[in-house]
Amino acid sequence: MMHAKTDSDVTSMDTSSSPKRAVYYVQSPSRDSHDGDNKSSTTMPAPNSPVESPSRHSYGHHSRASSSSRVSGYYQSNKGTRKGGDGGWPEGKVIEEEGGYDEEREGLSRRTQIFVAVVGFVLIFAVFCLIIAGAARPYKVRITVKSLTVHNFYFGEGADMTGVPSKMLTVNCSVRMTVHNPATFFGIHVSSKAVDLMYSEIAVATGELETYYQPRKSRRTVSVNMQGSKVPLYGAGASLTGLVDNGKIPMTLVFEVRSRGNVVGKLVRSKHRRHVSCTVAIDSHNNQPIKLKENACTYN
Repeated sequence: MMHAKTDSDVTSMDTSSSPKRAVYYVQSPSRDSHDGDNKSSTTMPAPNSPVESPSRHSYGHHSRASSSSRVSGYYQSNKGTRKGGDGGWPEGKVIEEEGGYDEEREGLSRRTQIFVAVVGFVLIFAVFCLIIAGAARPYKVRITVKSLTVHNFYFGEGADMTGVPSKMLTVNCSVRMTVHNPATFFGIHVSSKAVDLMYSEIAVATGELETYYQPRKSRRTVSVNMQGSKVPLYGAGASLTGLVDNGKIPMTLVFEVRSRGNVVGKLVRSKHRRHVSCTVAIDSHNNQPIKLKENACTYN
């Protein structure tokens, strides 16, 4: 015999059979519900009952709480990992990178400052050296030839190294000159490689001024010995024969004086050359010093 299930029976059965999953029923009113309880009623899923509604709200609140706890736990876990440095994205990595960039930029700035300082110092020192070099340029060594003395003078016949006969000349003489250093703040090194006594473009006597140091704003008289032994004159010897008999032989004294001043060590030097040419008439019978007039020499 079949019995119709009432709403209470269905509700209790569903509640007892599904403890884990909540099932809701809604009951729709039948067309014949006004006829009384004798007719059977149709059961439908009911809306949220007052008993089950708190459980649903509780479930929603529990879900939100669980989600919040999971997020909080994940954050705490990641935070711990970041602090421990075992993995993941380290905490404050951006700050650390910015700090490293700042340190690198600061180091680069320091290197740039040092480089600029060095370049500035070099430029300033270069300008200073140029100024000193320009100031030292006008101070050229001054030469004044005073006299020429002939110690020995021999003229005769002979032959050169190849056996060619020629007139031969032997001369031993010395020249005195005054060297003036007008520089006010540096000394100079003075030298001359060759001091030549020329006759008809032939060097009949040669000497050399040895290098010496001359202090600033000073004068010094130096003497250079020149000599020539059996110098062949070739074609020029014919004209010299008559001059020797007369006692006046025109000759030319030619030399170049070099001066070098260390203004700022070896970085800045003042170098000058003075070319000197003097015309002198030698008396072959007189060994007295021959004084040279001012217009007898040219200084270039």
